[in-house]
Amino acid sequence: MSFSVDIKNEVTRVDSSREELISELSAIVRNSAIIDDDIKIYLENNSVARRIFKLFKNIYDITPVITVRQKYFNNGLSYILTIKNKVALILDDLCIKKNDKYYNIPLEYIVSDDDLIRAYLRGIFLVAGSINDPKTSRYHLELIVDDIKYAEFVNDLLNNSNLNSKIIKREKKYMIYIKEAEKISDFLRLIRAYNGVMYYEDIRIYRDHKNMTNRLNNCEQANMDKIFFTANNQLKDIQKLAEYDMLDLIDEKLKIVIEYRKRYPEASLAELSDKMNDDGINITKSGINHRFRKIREIINNIENRD
Repeated sequence: MSFSVDIKNEVTRVDSSREELISELSAIVRNSAIIDDDIKIYLENNSVARRIFKLFKNIYDITPVITVRQKYFNNGLSYILTIKNKVALILDDLCIKKNDKYYNIPLEYIVSDDDLIRAYLRGIFLVAGSINDPKTSRYHLELIVDDIKYAEFVNDLLNNSNLNSKIIKREKKYMIYIKEAEKISDFLRLIRAYNGVMYYEDIRIYRDHKNMTNRLNNCEQANMDKIFFTANNQLKDIQKLAEYDMLDLIDEKLKIVIEYRKRYPEASLAELSDKMNDDGINITKSGINHRFRKIREIINNIENRD
């Protein structure tokens, strides 16, 4: 399994808000779909195909048709997801097409804040990106797109985060690439591939002992970011439950983890587990995570019903 596949498999497990998932899906459809009376999305990664399937099901309450094909030149499989229902609504919602007008570049609301930009870049990487394994080759990350104006738009998103990306034409496509190892590590952190960041930095330490302190700090920062995003998303979900007047209606076990998360908003799951166990509540960090996933399911059900 390649390093690119490992990274993609990791980020397909990222939990995000509904708005972030729409931005991610917008990038996916823009960079991998053929649009006619239906939407056909062409993929080569099983985990990515499963994530996209779930996104359409959870956000739009539709079930894409999946076609699996054997590749001619190797033993791998390719996947085609076909969406036949709510096509106009989906294309409008994802800022791909409205009436007869196609948007080469999405409208501002798709990338209106840092979280949405992260999600959009994650979507592009899932279907149009690759990264070299730092253990076996030179440092290199690339995103392949089909249009120069769109390439410039993506390049601006990256460089607004100080990633020093550049564009080069490759046959009929355009490649946006990053060559600096530190910037590639920053990109992985941006799309929330935290395990990938730590692997990448470990290899860099072995390959180049210079600036070791900065690289170890990056690993520590990745771990801190992971803790922050987990806690922040849980607090957002708690806020949404409050907005839906559901806090008094949920199971008592869920109320307990909500109480402790609000009491310790910056704690990791392990620290939260320790606090609860100190107070006589026997629970592991995976148990806490499971309960917050239940809370996320409640919110998804409410939003899909609406």
